[in-house]
Amino acid sequence: MKFCFVVVLVLLLAGCATSRSARSSDDTRLSARDFYPLDVGTSWSYEINLLSEKRTVDIRIERESPGGFVVDSTGAQLKADPYGIRDKKRYILHNPIETGTKWTNVVSVSSVEHYKIVATGQPCDSPAGAWKNCVVVQCRNRVKKREVLVNNMTFAFGVGIVRASTFLESNGKQIPQSTLTLTQFQAPSK
Repeated sequence: MKFCFVVVLVLLLAGCATSRSARSSDDTRLSARDFYPLDVGTSWSYEINLLSEKRTVDIRIERESPGGFVVDSTGAQLKADPYGIRDKKRYILHNPIETGTKWTNVVSVSSVEHYKIVATGQPCDSPAGAWKNCVVVQCRNRVKKREVLVNNMTFAFGVGIVRASTFLESNGKQIPQSTLTLTQFQAPSK
């Protein structure tokens, strides 16, 4: 499996340090950092189903590191910049937060990821709660001539990733690979 699935795990295992302004989820000037507003102390629990194997992953943003990145309890890193939310190799969520926004990440010689915001302002839910303003992003990465790995990620305003699902498109079929579901979320107390 190439990168689109891995980005789900990286996203879950990483965070970006930025203070959120007091904007509401109805503000039309929302940015990527509003949908991944991670500060030291933020934590998530996810149920992951990878090829029928279930497990729980707990992630906590532990510290800031040089260059504006933050490091989580797994060692993964993310940061916010004017273009969006990124890890060391790619943008995971890109501004502007509008349906149709597209971007491409070249993560290696043989791996090019194509992202698109496919929906904004959507309701979403998980065992951790329900939200009215969510953004759905699709990542596509060709892994073989006739196989594409597709990752659909849902970001909730003020929370981060709520759901993600990965499947392989092969010979006209969609073969499920993994799902990820937010079961608990805690923002640091201010």
